[in-house]
Amino acid sequence: MDFIKQEITSGIAWVTIDRQSKLNALNSQVLDELETTFLKLQKNAEAKVVIITGAGPKSFVAGADISQFPSMTPVEAQKLSERGQHVFSVVEDTHKPVIAAVNGFALGGGCELAMACHIRIASDNAQFGQPEVKLGVIAGYGGTQRLPRLVGTGRALDMLLTGRMVNAQEALDIGLVNAIYSQDSLLEEAGKKADELMQQGPQAQAYTLQAVYSGMGKTLKDGLQEEAAAFRDVFDTEDRIEGASAFLERRSADFKNR
Repeated sequence: MDFIKQEITSGIAWVTIDRQSKLNALNSQVLDELETTFLKLQKNAEAKVVIITGAGPKSFVAGADISQFPSMTPVEAQKLSERGQHVFSVVEDTHKPVIAAVNGFALGGGCELAMACHIRIASDNAQFGQPEVKLGVIAGYGGTQRLPRLVGTGRALDMLLTGRMVNAQEALDIGLVNAIYSQDSLLEEAGKKADELMQQGPQAQAYTLQAVYSGMGKTLKDGLQEEAAAFRDVFDTEDRIEGASAFLERRSADFKNR
């Protein structure tokens, strides 16, 4: 692959978007490579947790490649939006924890990609934003939907309607990120979080993700039904027996992901 670098080390799949000459901006090839990477990781038993970041110190992902916008037709625009939404849904639907380690700019499609990840940590120089209105368009890769769900409608509309950027501290304050670290320690801290996640039951994590995301947008009653169904299904795994046995025997669990 030209723009996506991937390696698996001690159960952690490190995924790096490397298009530094364009601040790691998303074009069609990056989207294609990102989708291929995550579909493969979903099936790769060696990968327990995924960490995605951007190459270089300046940018996670600076946004979409807007050079095509002036000549794009409305039909082409809809197809572009649906393509980005699909790829980011592949990321979100991964049944393994996905951590976004946001270094520098996460604007437009970059902010939308980070929001599709399950946990977001940021370097102290991170900047988040949905600046599409400054270009006369709107967020099209999920920003109008995921941002309100994460930070609330009022805060989301403030960002979406003004196009303003928020720094790492404000992103933490409004719930857009989970933690802030120095740029030098960001990936080390991401690795520590991945290690913490890998100590837990992978089947339980997968069913937790399923319950959370399937319940979004539903009534509490329907969401609770989704939770009960996932609770039922996780009891059909060997890991839940190992987890309970380990707790009762006061030892560390040896989960087999089955």
